[in-house]
Amino acid sequence: MAQYDVIIIGAGPGGYVSAIRCAQLGLKTAIVEGRETLGGTCLNVGCIPSKALLHATHLLHEAEHNFASMGLKGKAPSVDWDQMKTYKEEVIGQNTGGVEFLMKKNKIDWLKGWASIPAAGQVKVGDETHEAKNIVIASGSVPSALPGVEVDNAKGIVVDSTGALELPKIPKKMVVIGAGVIGLELGSVYARLGTEVTVVEYMDAVCPGMDADVQRSFKRILEKQGLSFIMGAAVKGVEASKTKAKVSYEPKKGGDAQTLEADVVLVATGRKPYSEGLGLDALGVKMTERGQIATDGHWATSVPGIYAIGDVIQGPMLAHKAEDEGMAVAEVIAGKHGHVNYGVIPGVVYTTPEVATVGATEDALKAEGRKIKVGKFMFMGNARAKAVHQAEGGFVKLIADKETDRILGAAIIGPGAGDLIHEICVAMEFGASAEDIALTCHAHPTYSEAVREAALACGDGAIHS
Repeated sequence: MAQYDVIIIGAGPGGYVSAIRCAQLGLKTAIVEGRETLGGTCLNVGCIPSKALLHATHLLHEAEHNFASMGLKGKAPSVDWDQMKTYKEEVIGQNTGGVEFLMKKNKIDWLKGWASIPAAGQVKVGDETHEAKNIVIASGSVPSALPGVEVDNAKGIVVDSTGALELPKIPKKMVVIGAGVIGLELGSVYARLGTEVTVVEYMDAVCPGMDADVQRSFKRILEKQGLSFIMGAAVKGVEASKTKAKVSYEPKKGGDAQTLEADVVLVATGRKPYSEGLGLDALGVKMTERGQIATDGHWATSVPGIYAIGDVIQGPMLAHKAEDEGMAVAEVIAGKHGHVNYGVIPGVVYTTPEVATVGATEDALKAEGRKIKVGKFMFMGNARAKAVHQAEGGFVKLIADKETDRILGAAIIGPGAGDLIHEICVAMEFGASAEDIALTCHAHPTYSEAVREAALACGDGAIHS
């Protein structure tokens, strides 16, 4: 029976980062993973492969729509779908191989197989049981099911996000159920490839919970890119044949049932925590009403010595949130102080343009009765954005406390938004004011000037608007 200081169940971003940090802190560490490769959903069938396809199709879009205006003449490239998928697999392989190298470098044992926890302090993998002073559950999440809809990725007609990355051919028509991050990213990929994409969403706005200004502008931009939206619609079922599928839905405010026909239906209605097979019920691990593992402020479960992080606990299902928790719980186990600032966790949609948010929204703060001021700057006033055909419709929005000027939240829709947001994250982490950003020199010409302009707009006003 092997003995460890820590065994981590799940080798996604939360799990493998936690394992590395545990090893750095001198703890004998093992990680359990049943996939053939490390990296979890994110590296294998999520964040990374979808970004590869988004990048490839963005370049195709540029060639088709913007090259000629820049003096780049000639026919736009044709699409070799099989080669594009090969490129995606190569990107996956580079990343998963990198994680495996890091495990070896940090002397972390990979226990290959699926884990269960027969008792506190024990992890069973296959026929072997290993002892651990501490166990960290980082088992992640899986796509949520939708009543009346049966997903079968192998058939390639009704698929989830995993199946959408492996379609045998580019569909002529696709219906995406759900206008969240996953649905809009993958819908964008296929729209650029020439697919007629219709998004059906139960709520009245895309990306529910996001800043209302962003929601409106984002939807308009995506519509110009060819995506169609049916909002406020409740999907009642999907009927699949060998080559087609019919989606039936009803307006949630009342009205006659409608149907849509498509070659492929992508079910992108979110994700749910995954902890099956671990034996948590028998152990007495407390769960929340939403099926998450309940933890305290130190990521400890109700059973001493067992911790949980990432998608399987409360909070946003984001890889970087899991990574932060992974490092923090390692610190706790090593007797140090682990900390995660949940108020400064950015969210990004990797479409073109990108969308990024952090902190509180304007509507949420107003609902709390907070006195705020809002600085907004349109990318139409940013020279760099104009030069790359990404100025239309985008903006930076900064929200600060009216009395203290402390930054409370931000939203960006525009080029490089996923990178620009981190200037604001750092500012919020240090408790900075909008004026602090406004007084900081920003290089010209850069997209980041738009962030400074939004900060200036919180004061006397932006310069270039």
